[in-house]
Amino acid sequence: MIGILLAAALVIACLTSLFVTPFVRRLAQHVGMLDVTGERRMHADPKPRIGGIAVYLGFAFALFSTVGFALHSTPMFHDPEQIHSFLGLLFGGTLILGIGIWDDVMGMRPRNKLLAQVVVALVSMIYGFVVPGFNNPFDHNPNTNWIAFPPLVAVPLTLVWYLGMMNAINFIDGLDGLLAGVSAISGLSIFIIAMQHGHSVVALVLAALIGATLGFLPYNFNPAKIILGDSGALFIGYVFATVSIMGVAKSAIAISLLIPVIVLALPILDTAVTIVRRTRAGKRITEADRGHFHHQLIFKYGLNVRQAVLLIYVVCIVLGAAALAISGSFHPTNIAGVY
Repeated sequence: MIGILLAAALVIACLTSLFVTPFVRRLAQHVGMLDVTGERRMHADPKPRIGGIAVYLGFAFALFSTVGFALHSTPMFHDPEQIHSFLGLLFGGTLILGIGIWDDVMGMRPRNKLLAQVVVALVSMIYGFVVPGFNNPFDHNPNTNWIAFPPLVAVPLTLVWYLGMMNAINFIDGLDGLLAGVSAISGLSIFIIAMQHGHSVVALVLAALIGATLGFLPYNFNPAKIILGDSGALFIGYVFATVSIMGVAKSAIAISLLIPVIVLALPILDTAVTIVRRTRAGKRITEADRGHFHHQLIFKYGLNVRQAVLLIYVVCIVLGAAALAISGSFHPTNIAGVY
């Protein structure tokens, strides 16, 4: 039954996103929500930029359509804490979507957008999404190897995790079809790991995310008819950040956070390099440029947009396979409750 629900969530999310994206595109064109062309843009014509709404609608509709059955027909939500976490994820995802839409439509100063992200991260922490500690790898006694973080460590660490993941995902959204495809591939890798280690709630959330991004991709692949915008990038980054720590108990937290870092290594490394590059050049970190990895594939190595995006897809598949191999080296009971 759980397998059927997961498949249903993926299909419903995909079909919903596929259906609503043209309407979101028309809305954006009607009210002028367009990403204009310019020196820093990779498209020649203005593009509707609120595609994140379509992804969110596919994601949310799939979850609301399947969770009711899950509650009555499966042991998926056997613990009230899991329901609490699930509602917290939906609430936080809705908040960050709203912030992204505001930025796409009205524009936000980078400082204000960062502050809004901090608020969403703090709200998520109230719902229990906090990195609580880690297992001492040199102590194999399960009764003594847990090292808990005090709040003064856990809260800042979790805040950095949220801000880093959301902005890393946002930075990679620079080519047609790039973020949607990377999200689907990375989400599938973490989905498989979640299933291997018995975390069906995380798997359900990821199934909805995979389906929603796949349904959006036909309209977003080069040449794109609509782009995700900050609404989509921040929402996807938030979901990845949250599922990485969703349901964490006294388990191998170092491994639970290592897996998404490996799967999403490309946007994370690109963000780190971008920060260093802009700092050394005396620029603001938030000042956009064409120095990202995906830009270099085009301007330095001569690939076209489709070739660059497909190459990055391959890199993400390799990273996902590496994460699966690393995860497989740990016994499921060691990280149950994380994935």
